[in-house]
Amino acid sequence: MSRRIPVILLLCVLAVTVACTNKKVSNPIANVDSKQPDKVLFDRAMDAMKHNRFDVARLSLQTLINTYPDSEYIARAKLAVADSWYAEGGSASLAQAEIEYKDFETFFPNMPEAAEAQLKLANIHYQQMEKSDRDPTHAMRAEEEYRQLIMQYPDSKLVPEAKQRLREVQEVIAEREFSVGRFYYLRQSYPAAIARLESLVDKYPLYSKADEALYLLGQSYEGEIALVRARPGNEAAKSRMIADFTKGAAEAYDRILTRYPLMDRADDAKARLLALHQTVPRPTKAAVAQNKAEEDSRRDPSTFTKVMKTFEKHPNVSDATKVGEPTLVDPTPMSATQVMQAATRAAIGGGTDSHSVSIETVKGGAPGPDQPAPRSDTPAPADSAATSPAAADASASAPSQPDPNELKPNSGPADPNELKPNVSTDNGQALPPPQQVNEIQSGAASAATNGGTNPATAADSKSTGASASSSTDQADDSDTTASSKHKKKKGIHKILPL
Repeated sequence: MSRRIPVILLLCVLAVTVACTNKKVSNPIANVDSKQPDKVLFDRAMDAMKHNRFDVARLSLQTLINTYPDSEYIARAKLAVADSWYAEGGSASLAQAEIEYKDFETFFPNMPEAAEAQLKLANIHYQQMEKSDRDPTHAMRAEEEYRQLIMQYPDSKLVPEAKQRLREVQEVIAEREFSVGRFYYLRQSYPAAIARLESLVDKYPLYSKADEALYLLGQSYEGEIALVRARPGNEAAKSRMIADFTKGAAEAYDRILTRYPLMDRADDAKARLLALHQTVPRPTKAAVAQNKAEEDSRRDPSTFTKVMKTFEKHPNVSDATKVGEPTLVDPTPMSATQVMQAATRAAIGGGTDSHSVSIETVKGGAPGPDQPAPRSDTPAPADSAATSPAAADASASAPSQPDPNELKPNSGPADPNELKPNVSTDNGQALPPPQQVNEIQSGAASAATNGGTNPATAADSKSTGASASSSTDQADDSDTTASSKHKKKKGIHKILPL
């Protein structure tokens, strides 16, 4: 007897397993009494699906579709083909079922079964959805398909089921986004944490840890305040950045008290607002009632469920709320670059310093009716007053006014080393050129030969010889002017006069 007990238990487990794998299949035209061959093929396929003979069912359905293309059961047959793949299960079968459901929606978009096909298409990705720390591909695809069902078939009776599934999917995606934002916060990458958490609370307000995400957002802003205070720099710019970050932190804490007043972080948010010397808001009765309904609808999983979910691939969605409208259109996400740009604008928003470059004012206005459109390569036109003949005559007759910006020489004492041009004397003759340093003076040579002379006498003799030579040169060549270059001697004319 003791040996039969394990055998009986094994048979019971197998029976339960077979019962679970057998999908519930209902024949939509079972009550239709007809002996037509297309109806017979359809009933045969439905009976095969009830006994999990999916290959036989698809064979009968394909025979119906190919043999009777004008049958009234053609649409139901194509939907049944997709249902056979969906009921068979497995990754390959679900992928083929997705293709068949999409084909059905393409060919029969106005049939009532189109909404059912869209729901099963979304359920395919819902069944393959993994935990928040795994690949989010199926979760994002499921969110997209459920949204399409709600927006494309708003009057369908399947919309409530689609909304609940969408809330569960968004709970898993929001948990993933929160983990990433918390990772950035712990690494002190505050701009990235701010961008991720801000996008999270805007996109998924029904998230079960929305208050925790908002509190972490405020802490990220306060972390930026601490970093700004620690770094050296312009105190005015730092104060403006601190004011901007303080405003962001206060908004995050305010949102906890006004949107999630019954959640755990409400008291902490109030304490942080008092520490930042900000006003503490009070929630409205509608906000309190909404938050209470959301919290009461969440399920508290048992200890056994928590343990079993650890070993399961599918995520735990018991924390998802059962009330509220899920987000159907994603808001514009925020990036870390936008956070830094906003902080930079806040730093320079208090004014400019004396070193700022002035901007030239450009005259605007539309061109006249007879004027061409302005071009960037057109040269600037001259002043109209300067091009007028009357203005030209007036400017010629008027005395020139000194320009206050004109550069003038310094009026200090003359520099003895300053180079000056050769200035003509009163009688119109140019001054003699300066004597060369390496020139051999005849007077000096004769003085050296005679054993030396009086310096004053030598200077007089030099000046007399210079004046005599200059008069001789002017008599010989009156067209030439005095220069520092030596002229060619004309002694040949003295030897051979012409």
